[in-house]
Amino acid sequence: MPKQATETIDPLSRQRAAGDALATLRRLVETFGTRYPDDCTVDDRYPLREAQFGEPEGGNTEWTTSFYPGMLWLAGEMTGDAWWHDEAQRHVASFADRMARRVHIDHHDLGFLYSLACVPAWRHRADAVARAAAIAAADHLMTRLLPAAGIIQSWGDLSDESQQGRAIIDSLMNMPLLHWASEATGDARYREAATRHARAMRDHIMREDGSTFHTFYWDVRTGEPLRGATAQGYSDNSCWARGQAWAVYGFVLNHLHTGEPGLLEAAVRAADYFLDHLPADLVPYWDLIFTDGSGQERDSSAGAIAVCGLLEIAAATGEERYREAAHSILDSLATSYSTRGEAPATCLLRHGVYFKAGGRGVDEGNLWGDYYYLEALLRRQDPAWTSYWHPGQAPMEGRA
Repeated sequence: MPKQATETIDPLSRQRAAGDALATLRRLVETFGTRYPDDCTVDDRYPLREAQFGEPEGGNTEWTTSFYPGMLWLAGEMTGDAWWHDEAQRHVASFADRMARRVHIDHHDLGFLYSLACVPAWRHRADAVARAAAIAAADHLMTRLLPAAGIIQSWGDLSDESQQGRAIIDSLMNMPLLHWASEATGDARYREAATRHARAMRDHIMREDGSTFHTFYWDVRTGEPLRGATAQGYSDNSCWARGQAWAVYGFVLNHLHTGEPGLLEAAVRAADYFLDHLPADLVPYWDLIFTDGSGQERDSSAGAIAVCGLLEIAAATGEERYREAAHSILDSLATSYSTRGEAPATCLLRHGVYFKAGGRGVDEGNLWGDYYYLEALLRRQDPAWTSYWHPGQAPMEGRA
């Protein structure tokens, strides 16, 4: 069963956590403007993103750049201050240009990129350029569909034999973009592809005990499921913490878009496994095989992602224990893992792990951890808030 809530922090401290996060985010904007920070910090501060893929330093590359404007959209909703949304809006041109010039887009993470950078611009500002860019991203994501297997390949050129037929657990978070595209255009193809993909992930990337593989392979010709493996976890048979958090949040989001009970059941199973494998302070080690006394690093980002998913599961099931667990994890992140608005930090959370075996972003802050931490704080402030991953992202009246 999920762990029960531990002692919580007082309401004033909870309110202060949101203010501290916004203070750090403002420092990030002052540092980078419309340029992009790197994926991870060095000593609590983000360096400028390196020049790559033909782009200069600070260019819009890789899969994490949207978490920066995504936080700005969140901040505008938290505060009602249009300045934040004005700053977020300044990033739309870069994302539209990225699709137009095809800059590093041959991967499944177009969902992360355009669900946070452009879909909110359509929701809050009715921005037609943002809408067109997000639809173009969904169209490009559809080119990665492998019909026999019913999955969208995650990585690599479709002719790359090492990546053929491979999908990863993170992909569940990229499916809301396809559902949004069906809503925006009336074309059911996007929704059908996303639904098939989520079902395939449920049936094969999730183990019987509720844990998940990081990646899974299918035969691209026959659609036969082949094997599970890891890229960033401890081993093929362990459970990578961030991957399990993606499962917690991703399966429940796909349930919200499809109404399929089996996807909600998968989310609950993933959540139970995640909660049952947390250490005493409720913030996971980078792989759930590790616990207190292991000497391994935490992944605060996995905790932040899971908080958002647990709150969605609580709303979908009516099970209060998931809400209590979410708030306890969030309290632990705020008190022991956040930078508390301290200068000169530009990350909101410390102690994340990007890729342990590759030595990348180990015990550092990272952009996705910061984004999901801020999303979790907004969810606490406004339990009725509708996230950017939800159905129904048409332009809204009266928003900042």
